[in-house]
Amino acid sequence: MDFKKLSEQYKSELLDHVMPFWLKNSLDREFGGYFTCLDRQGQVFDTDKFIWLQAREVYMFSSLYNKVEKKQAWLEAAEHGATFLLNHGHDGNFNWYFSVDRIGNPLVEPYNIFSYTFATIAFGQLSLATGNTQYAEVAKKTFEIIRSKVDNPKGKWNKTVLGSRDLKGFSLPMILCNLALEIEHLLSADLLDVLIEDCLHEVLDVFYRPELGGIIIENVTADGQLSDTFDGRLVNPGHSTEAMWFIMDLGVRLKRDDLIQKAVQITLTMLNYGWDKEYGGIFYFMDRLGHPTQQLEWDQKLWWVHIETLISLIKGYQLTGSEECLIWFEKVHSYTWTHFKDPEYPEWFGYLNRRGEVLLPLKGGKWKGCFHVPRGLYQCWRALDEIACKNFSINIV
Repeated sequence: MDFKKLSEQYKSELLDHVMPFWLKNSLDREFGGYFTCLDRQGQVFDTDKFIWLQAREVYMFSSLYNKVEKKQAWLEAAEHGATFLLNHGHDGNFNWYFSVDRIGNPLVEPYNIFSYTFATIAFGQLSLATGNTQYAEVAKKTFEIIRSKVDNPKGKWNKTVLGSRDLKGFSLPMILCNLALEIEHLLSADLLDVLIEDCLHEVLDVFYRPELGGIIIENVTADGQLSDTFDGRLVNPGHSTEAMWFIMDLGVRLKRDDLIQKAVQITLTMLNYGWDKEYGGIFYFMDRLGHPTQQLEWDQKLWWVHIETLISLIKGYQLTGSEECLIWFEKVHSYTWTHFKDPEYPEWFGYLNRRGEVLLPLKGGKWKGCFHVPRGLYQCWRALDEIACKNFSINIV
């Protein structure tokens, strides 16, 4: 495998195609913030603004400014989105709405914890880019609200009857594994240590289930037991593999090879579990007992599932030399670039049917924005480049 050539492929796709697409098409120059509902060619087809996608885009522009190049256009785009979020994205106390209309009038209450998590990493990265203490304070205040909501993320907007079937989900501890490192510069060492240990415990001791063949499940009871219900049987292979590259990053940060090895093992287990043996690609949802899922879109192939899996596989190979990771990376890479990359226009398709045919030609919408594709391209580019440089050094010696 030509790692240098692959590295350049991911880098070029990120810098020459994907980010220019969002920079050109998504900024609302009249009312602020970003348009995320963009058709195949980048034309706006709906003007509602979804707070977690607004925050994700602020994060991407800020993160690339911090890690790739001090491009003024990226910084201006990040602050453009941040200004809209500060003025319209929350209720005045940093309870972040789920959605607002084009000019910023709230549409959906701040029930969704992921509006909060992505606002935190957005303002955390923007504070690094600018040195602006206001942005840092927004990130820290929002993070404190997240911590207060861990046991009941939806708060008063929770639709379930409390005490009837209290389940907790994998999504929040999984996201916090990544958030911990994204805002490390804003946290005390003691708080960071507690946050990391709590996240690792939840992911690896609660949701990872060796007795089920080593898979990760999406929901357990409040005391960590299995639940034989729709939600309790739910498996999301993409969530699981995404979480594993967060764990690998924590393993590197903590100098714990055991975490890295465990994350690689789980990545491979989940990929073998979730791969569609008939048509290729990774299933969106599965039932751990093989029953029908309540999600009718269970067999769709989604962009983020495959991109996040690519990150875990190439990091797994980079950190452990696992040949199985490399074999799977080639297989998932081939499927992803063949099916999700639009051969005619920039950015990638998001939604395929089971056979791998495009279901929706949109490039952004209510759930897809400027995040998984560029973040994945960046992560794979960096890992492939380091592998290429390491191999070059070995060859020179």
